[in-house]
Amino acid sequence: MLDLFQKGGPVMYLLLVCSVTAMTVIVERFIFWARKSRNRDQKLVDEILERSEKSDYIEATRLGSGSADSVVKVLVCGLVHRNFSLNSALEMAAAVEIKQMKRFMNMLDTMVTVSPLLGIFGTVTGIIRSFEAMGAAGGQNPIAVSGGIAEALITTATGLMIAIPSVAFFNYFNSKIEDAVHDMETYSTSLEIVYEKNKAGNGPER
Repeated sequence: MLDLFQKGGPVMYLLLVCSVTAMTVIVERFIFWARKSRNRDQKLVDEILERSEKSDYIEATRLGSGSADSVVKVLVCGLVHRNFSLNSALEMAAAVEIKQMKRFMNMLDTMVTVSPLLGIFGTVTGIIRSFEAMGAAGGQNPIAVSGGIAEALITTATGLMIAIPSVAFFNYFNSKIEDAVHDMETYSTSLEIVYEKNKAGNGPER
């Protein structure tokens, strides 16, 4: 492995940085989503909406206070600011949660794009070295160009080895974000409907 790394030339050091960066982001995001999954509390979400249907907003807020569930946090923020702007409060809280979910995703996306480009760059420099070696040998010694060819192939393969799994994880994490956003939008809309229905019914607010 070390021999291949050395044969790949200077570009391999840049690819190593890309590899470590991508792996760090992937591990961090896995830990993040594992915590999100553990903190998910569908029963609490349903109970908050049930209390809200009865106009018992104070109790609904109390139940959700301190929860680490993203949906609950969004609903609680909306309930706290319901008398000013329920919709804006829900959107603000959702934006905060989404920002956390998208953390480091741009970096992972950059590694997906940059890694194969660096591999191609290594290919170009390797071919240049091959032609230089060929010129120095007068075209009589094919072995003299093998080092440059090896460098070209190794960097291309390494760039693809980094980019392919990275793009798979990138799409996986994006799907998790989309699912979470869908849940927040769905339950936020449910709370808005309940709140407007209670207002229209002029029920006593507690």
